[in-house]
Amino acid sequence: MVRYEYPLNEGIRTMLRLEHLFDRLGQLIARDTTLDHHFALATLFEIVDVASRADLKSDLLKDLERHKLAYQGFRGNPGVSEAALDGVLARIEHAFTALNTLPGKAGSSLNTNEFLMSIRSRISIPGGTCEFDLPAYYAWQQQEPVRRRHELVQWIASVMPLAEALNVLLGLLRDSGAPHRVVAKAGQFQQSLPQGKTFHLLRVRLDKALGLVPEISGHRLIVSIRLMRADADGRLKPVSEDLPVELALCA
Repeated sequence: MVRYEYPLNEGIRTMLRLEHLFDRLGQLIARDTTLDHHFALATLFEIVDVASRADLKSDLLKDLERHKLAYQGFRGNPGVSEAALDGVLARIEHAFTALNTLPGKAGSSLNTNEFLMSIRSRISIPGGTCEFDLPAYYAWQQQEPVRRRHELVQWIASVMPLAEALNVLLGLLRDSGAPHRVVAKAGQFQQSLPQGKTFHLLRVRLDKALGLVPEISGHRLIVSIRLMRADADGRLKPVSEDLPVELALCA
């Protein structure tokens, strides 16, 4: 099965983009090659760019506080495991504290690092990080992988509280949606969303063997899915069969 996720508001869109970047960063840092560590730095700069949105940190803190109050309301409920509840609240509290104690925006401390800023100023230029443009960066790339990784881990420390907050919030959001199966008639499905409840994320799962690509659109009132399939030239074309789709709406 292949899962696709579609954000139903701009805040979740930003969170999913950051999650994607953090996942890429983790994979690149774990490797040893100079090229992987180059793209790890490029990814770090992308994270800092996205995280520079003025209200991102405060929005995440508000969301963590909202979830904390909601879960505290389950105290004493006989249908809720106290141990599991304690675990969730501990994760929320730890993420809140780490993000709240972070000075300024995530990654803002990197702006005072002249070495990193010299790379950042040229990394978006095609070929801009050649050895004759940035000899200090070229020398850094010649170091042993363990040393490069150690410095990378130090540099990304200033954005890791953001990663932890995203992990907690998106995990709770995904857990809130119960998957159910529907049929896309002639490759199309549309569903009006219940009023009085705000949904933030649509999750779609498709059978990988069917070779389908979903075109998804949606907002707070309705979601729509059109199933496509690539032809021999790679162009996507609508399918006309009735096909199964697994959906989950997360609030």
